[in-house]
Amino acid sequence: MKIAELNVGQGDIVVAGTVKELDELKIINKYGRELKLRNVVIEDDSGSIKLTLWNEDAEKFAVGDTVKVINGYVNEFNGEKQLTAGKQGKIEKAGEGVPEVASDSSTTMEEAEVAEGLEHTSGPTASEAEFADKSGAEPSDQPVQEPPSE
Repeated sequence: MKIAELNVGQGDIVVAGTVKELDELKIINKYGRELKLRNVVIEDDSGSIKLTLWNEDAEKFAVGDTVKVINGYVNEFNGEKQLTAGKQGKIEKAGEGVPEVASDSSTTMEEAEVAEGLEHTSGPTASEAEFADKSGAEPSDQPVQEPPSE
């Protein structure tokens, strides 16, 4: 899938792009847990999108790295379209432990999931407030981003 084809609310995304910008790493404390957060901009030949990185993923990538988001989810935060890993999603450097999947639009999500060995699930959003809810607050009406395993 190409970045220009991504729409808010879309889940089960497999997309790759090159890191073009890195925001400053933020350390936030929510409900007694210290969390790392960084936004990066990735692009492919069709466009660019902000990618939200949490915890170990926030320090994993550098400008120029090609990243692959598997089972990603597109949300909107402060009026801007953003991409994040879904509940079962992964963000990897392309070519490091992640089998390549054809990026043309003829590849179905089911074919990509079989190639990637992933289950078919719909991913949640990743705003800071929703992420904080998962770490001990009352549940919200919105799905929440689970923190990556450490």
